[in-house]
Amino acid sequence: MSQNFTTPTEAASLQKLQSLNTVGTISYVLHLVVAVSAFIPGGQFGVTLLLVALVLDLVKRDDAAGTWHASHFRWRIRSVLVAGLLYIVTAPLWLLLLVPGFIAWGLVSLWFLYRIISGFIAMNKGQEIGTP
Repeated sequence: MSQNFTTPTEAASLQKLQSLNTVGTISYVLHLVVAVSAFIPGGQFGVTLLLVALVLDLVKRDDAAGTWHASHFRWRIRSVLVAGLLYIVTAPLWLLLLVPGFIAWGLVSLWFLYRIISGFIAMNKGQEIGTP
């Protein structure tokens, strides 16, 4: 005979964390696909996936309030906004010369990839992620 020592409140809290973990995993995977696709010639389908992940994070971030997942929502949203701003700022380099534009976007993509991987690892460990 199995005994359940979990109260209804603890069960609801656990279910909420599992739901947030699922949303976080989906979002991190979408971000990861975008970051990797930046290095694949012709693989620039990432803007749509990035927008889907950003909207998902914006819609679900209130559900994470008061949990360690809230830091991950902030981390992902800030990562997208900063990377987007950096891509826009460095876009004129593509018009001037191909190589500086490629280098700049490559560096932005590496930074974005680092943030997504480090956030994903921290989430899978059940840890908060630090501020940028």
